[in-house]
Amino acid sequence: MLILARKTGEAITIANNITIKVLDIKGGMVKLGIEAPTDVSVHREEIYQRILEQNRLAAMGGPIDMTALTSALQSTMGPLGPGSNSGQPETEPKKE
Repeated sequence: MLILARKTGEAITIANNITIKVLDIKGGMVKLGIEAPTDVSVHREEIYQRILEQNRLAAMGGPIDMTALTSALQSTMGPLGPGSNSGQPETEPKKE
């Protein structure tokens, strides 16, 4: 970890396109200004940890409601099951 000391009004530059400036120091609080490209996410640590946790939970998924899934498929594809043309939508026979 690189540790730098800065006074109010001084800045740190990272990778030529991110600048962190010390705006104010009062008591135990430091106010920082951050200039970064719009494609660079900047978050407070506690927010970043919540984002990671939400992403982890979303990736795990949940139980699949097979009844709801079957109903949704039937409403778009027609009846499913034996003798139902393998779930393919029914088509009109060709007229010759």
